[in-house]
Amino acid sequence: MSADPRIDTSVPHSARVWNFLLGGKDNYPVDRQAGERVFQTFPGMVDMARHSRYMLIRVVRYLAGDAGILQFLDIGTGLPTMDNTHEVAQRVAPEARVVYVDNDPLVLVHARALLTSSPEGATDYVEADVRDPDAILAEAARTLDLTRPVALMLMGILGLVDDYDRARAIVARLMAALAPGSYLAVYDGTDTDPAYMEAIRAYNAGSGAVAYTPRSLDDIAGYLDGLEMVEPGVVPVTRWRPDSAPWGSLPEVACAGGVARKRP
Repeated sequence: MSADPRIDTSVPHSARVWNFLLGGKDNYPVDRQAGERVFQTFPGMVDMARHSRYMLIRVVRYLAGDAGILQFLDIGTGLPTMDNTHEVAQRVAPEARVVYVDNDPLVLVHARALLTSSPEGATDYVEADVRDPDAILAEAARTLDLTRPVALMLMGILGLVDDYDRARAIVARLMAALAPGSYLAVYDGTDTDPAYMEAIRAYNAGSGAVAYTPRSLDDIAGYLDGLEMVEPGVVPVTRWRPDSAPWGSLPEVACAGGVARKRP
């Protein structure tokens, strides 16, 4: 672990708590304590974290394959884990270019793992906050050609923007800068499970970390307004184009998302 003075080990950070829930080791005692408190209130949190990750993998595979997207802007990427966006994309399209964005200095410490790339493609890392879309776009343009389609990935990050109208404005600003034919992929925690909502309430009240706001399915769908929705629309992450499991065996989780295309 790094001794970077900007890394505050006294307060949990969402990227590190998520890393803990996914079974990673890039976290501190304060992150593990916060994660354990969530898990004690809501044992399904680990499954939610894993199923959310599986949706991300399926989304990237779809975008790089069926949709033919060769550029990805992944905001709120978190710490390196299994099947990072560039690994999934470049398995399908070795020439894919990926820019990761996060505001946790610990992610910067580990950026070297994120910046590995196929010889044909490219990866880059931008240290920035989702609340500053103009800075993100300016930095991303060093690696991505914004005159060509880009897949904008906002996976589990918009819940950290407490005001819904501001979150929508951020999405709108980012999408406005991307070329026609670009895609938006998003998921976030939902308000559909009382146990999950109680766990998040306790986390927000007691951890000192940036608060997370679960949203309704309609709110999540609102991020995709004005775009061409990709089937099956905004659904729980387990139900977004599952690989092979019978529909009835798919677990219900309080996290939902979807993918949509900016019209040409």
